[in-house]
Amino acid sequence: MLNNEFDFIAIGDIVIDAFIQMKAARVREENGSSEICFSFSDKIPYEQLDIIPAVGNSANASVSAKRLGLNSALVTNIGDDDFGRQCQRVLEQENINTKFLKIHSGEKTNYHFVLLFKAERTILVKHTEYDYKLPNLEKPKWIYLSSLAKNSFPYHMEISEYLEENPEIKFAFQPGTFQMELGYEKLKNLYKNTKLFFCNVQEAKRILGEVNPEIINQTIGKGKEEIIIYLLAEMRKLGPEIAIITDGPDGAYADNGEKILFVPMYPDQKTPLDRTGAGDAFSSTVTSALASGKNLEEALLWGPINSMSVVQYVGAQKGLLSRAKLEEYLENAPEDYKVTSI
Repeated sequence: MLNNEFDFIAIGDIVIDAFIQMKAARVREENGSSEICFSFSDKIPYEQLDIIPAVGNSANASVSAKRLGLNSALVTNIGDDDFGRQCQRVLEQENINTKFLKIHSGEKTNYHFVLLFKAERTILVKHTEYDYKLPNLEKPKWIYLSSLAKNSFPYHMEISEYLEENPEIKFAFQPGTFQMELGYEKLKNLYKNTKLFFCNVQEAKRILGEVNPEIINQTIGKGKEEIIIYLLAEMRKLGPEIAIITDGPDGAYADNGEKILFVPMYPDQKTPLDRTGAGDAFSSTVTSALASGKNLEEALLWGPINSMSVVQYVGAQKGLLSRAKLEEYLENAPEDYKVTSI
């Protein structure tokens, strides 16, 4: 396969997730935030351990795109250890092109611990700070960027320059924690070249609040939908052509400068088991739908279906659907599952 035949190239860190299903825990609400609590200096029982290689925001996105029928590749970094080899094997089994996979001698592959309790997860993370270098990608149709380690700012500048030089390439951006910590000013050229931007309500407030501290005050007294519409408009001012803000089980909103659209979540087929990867599934599926020639309304209907499926399993990839299965769910959707214009 030639480089320029790729429909979808994801860029971001890959990890192994160790899912620990907790038994003896409690949740404490304090000052508007939730804390998971265990007994200190004690033996804490757990129910089950699941080790899942080759995950992470961008790895999940590359698998999602491939299962939906796109020629998909992943630009990522691993150590020369057993964990890295596990990740590589999984990517190959998923038929993800690994030509952009870089193995770093003497470095460790990212390994995270996920504490599962009542379908919610708390993740203990540590990103290896690799020597990031952008390979020669030629000209794929779409690039999808998400979570990277704290030393990756120069790498972001490489990506930004590449997008400036290749404006015909469509760019989707789902910022991770460090990318939000960097702030808009340092990444403003990335935002300027973004076709499709994803975040949730809390992340939108964080990103925009750093640009203009008065943003939060300007939402006081407004209803939730009114706040999200306002945040969408402010996000588009940063550069993205299409801004999409998710609101958990209450659906998602999109603003393309011409109209505001809302899509509800697809109804759960059973009680969710693990919400890890639901956001990745939504974002990557909407992007994949657009890359497959769907319009924005059609793409928004695709996204929640994959999110619904992913939360039925432990881990972010097992529930990712084929295009045929996704379209089957869409065909059998309830009458009220539709995109509405606000």
